[in-house]
Amino acid sequence: MGEQQDAMEVDALRVVVLDHTGAVGGAELALIRLLDHLDADIRVRTILFGDGPLAEAIAATGHEVEVRPLDPRVADADRHVAGSGFRALVNAVRVLPYAARLGGHLRRLAPDLIHTTSLKADLIGLIAGRVAGRPVVWHIHDRISSDYLPAPMVQLLRWLARWAPTRVIVNSAGTAATLPNARGLTIAYPGFSPRQLGPSPIARDSPRPPVVGIVGRISPTKGQLEFVRAAATVLARHPEARFRVVGAPLFGEDAYEAQVRAEVEALGLADAVDFVGFVEDTTVELDRMSVCVHASSQPEPFGQVIVEAMARGVPVVATRGGGVTEIVQPDPDVEPLGWLVPPHDVAALAEAINTVLEHPEVTRPRALAAWWSVQERFAITGTAAAVQAVWRDTAGRREGKHPRTPPSPVEH
Repeated sequence: MGEQQDAMEVDALRVVVLDHTGAVGGAELALIRLLDHLDADIRVRTILFGDGPLAEAIAATGHEVEVRPLDPRVADADRHVAGSGFRALVNAVRVLPYAARLGGHLRRLAPDLIHTTSLKADLIGLIAGRVAGRPVVWHIHDRISSDYLPAPMVQLLRWLARWAPTRVIVNSAGTAATLPNARGLTIAYPGFSPRQLGPSPIARDSPRPPVVGIVGRISPTKGQLEFVRAAATVLARHPEARFRVVGAPLFGEDAYEAQVRAEVEALGLADAVDFVGFVEDTTVELDRMSVCVHASSQPEPFGQVIVEAMARGVPVVATRGGGVTEIVQPDPDVEPLGWLVPPHDVAALAEAINTVLEHPEVTRPRALAAWWSVQERFAITGTAAAVQAVWRDTAGRREGKHPRTPPSPVEH
């Protein structure tokens, strides 16, 4: 038995994942679910450039994790600051020694490939991968466009994506459209895990009083301000309704949360709007909702919370654009699976919420169609299969036995 186990370890496909943060955002939640559903012959070691709750969450999947701290002036830099002008040059100088040291560490680990899962990790991973002599797979979770990133950073990432990584994985067709001619492009939608699937919407009781919720990082791009402004309009017709803001600010966005709270006070909504904060398991919050709102102010690369809400049988109102449209209206000639409204349009957002609350004869069939649709399109098993296929192809592997040279001894 021991010899068989040793043979399995030697044959294993070994991947090192790089992420710049120890915080848990959308891309990190997708990573945790992916790690939890990999084939038995795959061994992953994740290297984080900062400490935080992500390390513990990854360890809970049974895969190895380590923290190699990056200068916080780089790791925590806002994308608009980090990717523009003189600051970008300064950060490049700061990061080169780190990337070189990381490359030496990776050379000793001798993985079959390096998988990067954030934009900062993408750039650092390319340098480290060259030092280590290992192929690099980019996993892009952000739209590479000027409405999200500084124009010089957009140009750099698009140029690099054509030739620098061995393969590029993206989280939606919307994201793929922002990376024309990316090398070896594959779409792997972030999937939901089986435990996140709720009962059919037909068996679901509508909460009383109605509860309208928004789930996600509190950020100007996520639309909590538009959400609370729409709440004021909805309350005029549904004074008994409750509104829940689920999530917390990350990456230095506390000022925006303060702005949202001030708006609630200014509109006189303090008794109707609850700020829940970050919750590790969103299913409990989703289950208490009559409608889940996704109010992003700019096109989203995907929209995991929409899929999670649909999997729980919760009707969805979302802003149109990017990967969100792929989820809610996969066929433009067929009725959508929820309600799509223009970004920033508070009146349209409020009207869609009112429609959900007032017309169950329309709402339930859509929620049921959405519940079936996400099971067919967004199961985590499909995500894992797509990502692992890229890994095996990159490493020149097929399923089965994979002879390889064991890694060099390293100190942990």
